[in-house]
This record gives sequence, structure tokens and C-alpha cells, in this order.
Amino acid sequence: MQRQGQGGSAAFRFRVAGVILLLAHLLLVAWLTLRPLDVVWVTAANLEPLAGIRADLALGAPQAIRRIGEGLLLLAPLGVLLPMAGGKLAVSPLASLARTMAAGAFISLGIELLQTGIPGQVVDVDSLLLNTVGVGLAHLLVVPAGRAKLRRARGRGRGPAPARTPRDAAVLPEGDPVREAPQGTPPTITRVGIAP
Repeated sequence: MQRQGQGGSAAFRFRVAGVILLLAHLLLVAWLTLRPLDVVWVTAANLEPLAGIRADLALGAPQAIRRIGEGLLLLAPLGVLLPMAGGKLAVSPLASLARTMAAGAFISLGIELLQTGIPGQVVDVDSLLLNTVGVGLAHLLVVPAGRAKLRRARGRGRGPAPARTPRDAAVLPEGDPVREAPQGTPPTITRVGIAP
């Protein structure tokens, strides 16, 4: 349950910002990858894993760095924006990484499948691999540290300790003001007749 007040509204604003940035990034990716290109010829689709990466490496270091870097960076912001849009702080780091990479892989797969019907765009399985690895790297570099920082800030911003519950009274020593405090009247429920 989220706290109400300033902390709850800050978390809500953070989550809304994540959703807006995520949608803006996905629109940019769609424009870059799904628009028709006017080209004289296109290469054949690459359905063999790592064949395109090997071909890029054969072109020389500058060309390989540029092409592989483009593949890694295209969807990398999703590694941060997807957890940001989720808005959860107390999550297993491994489960968060797995969910984020799976979502990145599905988005990349969707892009590759949509490219089959767009003139000038070519399907490349290595793009799927590089996009997914880029999402995972961005997630690992930013999200665990960011969540830890937000949890520390959230812990400092909390007010006084929560009030003790009636269950705590069993372990409290005699004379403790919380144990002696009146509990109030129990809630009542009005009876409703059953219709014939």
C-alpha cells in the first residue's frame, strides 16, 4: 500500500512521468524503424543468429562499433523507462531484470515482424538480440542503484514510527501507555433483512 500525502503523490508523479517518457520513446522508435525507406536495393533478411554481427565486425572496428552500438542503444531506454512506469521500489532485482528484458525482447520482436511489410526495411535477428541486450544493460546500470537511492530517500522522509497495534499489547510490559490506552468501541454492522 502506498503512503498518502506528499510521498504518495511524488510516487504517482514519478510513475506518470515514466509512462509519458515511455510512450514518447516508443513513438520515436516506431518512426525510426517502421517508416518506408526509398532505397535502390535491400539486403536479404538475416535469420541466422550472430551472422550480421560477424559481418559488421568484418567491416572494421569503426563500422562495427557504429552498427552494433545502434542496435544496443535503440531500445536501451526501455531498460529504465519500463520499471519507472511500473513504479515499484521493493522488487527482486533478478525478477525485475527478467521482466524488463522479456518486455524489451517482445517489443523488438514486434518491430521486426512489422518490418516484414514495410518497403526498404529488412528483418534482422541480430537486431532482436542487440536490442534485448541493450535493454538489459541499461537496466543493470541504472535501475538497481536508482531504486536503492529512492528507497533511502523514502525512508528518510517518513514521519514518526507507526502506532502499535492491539497484537503488540501481548508483548508490552505492564504500565506501558500504549497497552493501557482505551481501544474504543468496536464497529457495528446493521442487519439487512432477506427479501422473500
